Amino acid sequence: MSSTEAAPVEKVLVTDLDGTLLGGDEDSRHRLRRALDRHRDITVVYATGRNLASVRTLLNADLYVPWPQWIIADVGASVIDTTDMSHAEPLETALRTGWPGEHRVRQALHRFPELVYQDTVAQEGRCSYYLAAGRLSDEITATVAALGCSWTHSAERYFDVLPPHAGKGPALRELMRRLHWPRADLLVAGDSLNDLSLFRLGAHGVVVGNAEPALVVQVAGDPLVHRPALDGAAAVLDALERLSWVRSPRRVVIGYHRPPWQRYEGRWRPPASPNGILPTLVSALGTDAGALDAVWAAATTEDASTAATVPPGLPLTLLPLPPDQWAGYFHRACKETLWPALTSQAHLIRHDPAAWADYEAVNTAFARHVSSHAAYGGTVWLHDYNLWLVPALLRQHRPDLTIGLFHHTPFPDPRTFQRLPMADQLLASLAQLDWAGFHTAGFAQNFRGLLAGTASRIPRIGVHPLGIDRKAVTLLARARAGAATGTDGGEDGEERTILSVERLDYAKAPVHKINALGDLLNLYPALRGRVHYRLVCPPPEKGIHAYDTTRAELEEAIAELNGYWRRHGWKPVEYITSTLPFEEVVDHYLAADVFWVTSLADGMNLTAQEYITAHTATGGSGVLVLSRYAGAADYVKDHALLTDPHSPHDLVDKLHAALAMTPAQRRAHTARLASLLAAPAPAEWARSIIAAIDQGSHHPSPPTQT
Repeated sequence: MSSTEAAPVEKVLVTDLDGTLLGGDEDSRHRLRRALDRHRDITVVYATGRNLASVRTLLNADLYVPWPQWIIADVGASVIDTTDMSHAEPLETALRTGWPGEHRVRQALHRFPELVYQDTVAQEGRCSYYLAAGRLSDEITATVAALGCSWTHSAERYFDVLPPHAGKGPALRELMRRLHWPRADLLVAGDSLNDLSLFRLGAHGVVVGNAEPALVVQVAGDPLVHRPALDGAAAVLDALERLSWVRSPRRVVIGYHRPPWQRYEGRWRPPASPNGILPTLVSALGTDAGALDAVWAAATTEDASTAATVPPGLPLTLLPLPPDQWAGYFHRACKETLWPALTSQAHLIRHDPAAWADYEAVNTAFARHVSSHAAYGGTVWLHDYNLWLVPALLRQHRPDLTIGLFHHTPFPDPRTFQRLPMADQLLASLAQLDWAGFHTAGFAQNFRGLLAGTASRIPRIGVHPLGIDRKAVTLLARARAGAATGTDGGEDGEERTILSVERLDYAKAPVHKINALGDLLNLYPALRGRVHYRLVCPPPEKGIHAYDTTRAELEEAIAELNGYWRRHGWKPVEYITSTLPFEEVVDHYLAADVFWVTSLADGMNLTAQEYITAHTATGGSGVLVLSRYAGAADYVKDHALLTDPHSPHDLVDKLHAALAMTPAQRRAHTARLASLLAAPAPAEWARSIIAAIDQGSHHPSPPTQT
């Protein structure tokens, strides 16, 4: 037995299969499956007359069957741990003690023609017969007793001969004893007399509405046994809800591949910055979760028991994933296949079939996870390319849902998207959205152009630029103003600080910046010794290798530039590779005369908004040199110094123009940008997105339960 010392379990559902878990209408079975998926603290145990092979076939074929931790099979003669599908041999040995063997049983009962052996049913440690109603005789039961065996007769049709100590109840009793399951934390569910021994254990029970009348009679008067007028799975779900073991599904499910808080050394930590998608959704859920009736669904590589413990006060449900599957999904498929297309770097697309299989598997698991938490007729708000296959999966199994997806990334032109080897598969899924959102009209037009003429339907499309929490940045900047060491656009002879704050990514064009800085120093000798470039550029998540080449080229370029120009304690580039607290990032904003963004493709780029807000809050001034391919460029037009990172000459010219601006010009520049970068605050933005997804949704009425 592989799990005799299991970790503590919150609740345990022990259920028969045929007529119970598999009973009732398809919708009820689906709702029960979703409820169990939502509540992974409920351990599922099958107690069935089937054998292991039959149960395994069922698990592979039936989408609505939840995965059990244990299987009590062969009417209690077999116990299987599904962690590795191994038989719990010490336990089975105890249960089968005294079993005379199939041959002796069949030989002894051969003289009763009313007993028809079930040749088509594979059996272990028991013998199963068909026996019509009213044909069970004292002579048959006496013969079984003489063999030293026990028996059950259920549904007025099935007669099972068992070892003397076997049965569903005895098998469950042994599991309870060995795994320390309290009776108060068990719910047993059944529909026939061979389930009766389960109800004799003193645990919570539910007899389904379609149960054998003889079972109903046997449990009558037991206050622990619930008897709803519902069949099969609907009755089981009703009992779970009455015990408050499961919660109702939510009207809004927010789906993102990461949780909003991160675990570090066993503890949950909130986002460091008040801005970005993670704190934006935390803000929305923190202020509106009750009104929205919302929950955040995310993935984690923590185990199931750890995943069940989430930050207090945050409606979060986690989907545990194996670390190797996460690596294939995120590190390779997302970052090496999809990200190059999104950033219009199609030549960098790398397709690994094994990694793509992980992407498909994670999206399938995510769709089931989201579905399990979504109320009938609810709203699902997905985020980014990491979940591109989820819309089609949800549409297939949950046509009642209204599905939206917001892209925080750039969206490429149709020709670049079609360079993806799996473009048709992704396109078919994206076409199943009800709504798709983008930061800019240009990204939205690329999406519309991709679907036009090729997809069966085009979702409603919205343009919703994301802003920052200006109040939080303003307050922090004013509090940190004394820590900044920059200038207010001083005259010739004073050092000028140029700043970039970005993650390590070829799409941010960091090497382009270093090369441009070298060209600037060559062309303008007066700037040597007076220009200081601070690049805050932490590495990506461990395991991502898509940026290894960029990192090596960047480090080489910085070393070469600093080595060539270093003099008298001055070097042109300061390279910071650690992730800084947001307070320190604000210090750097305030100290910088120029903020330099050179993305080859980008979403909104919230750091540009933070930089301008910090300077506005403190009465300072700064210059924003912004890539024309960043989403924010659509909203500032020519009021920022827009630069083209594909043009080395333009990079140098725009940077030099920024450094040459007078203090008055810089203050006017900052004031103009502050009025233009005024997108809605995060919580307001989130509310507007949910309203946009809901607009035009049909919100069907729940199906009638039978």
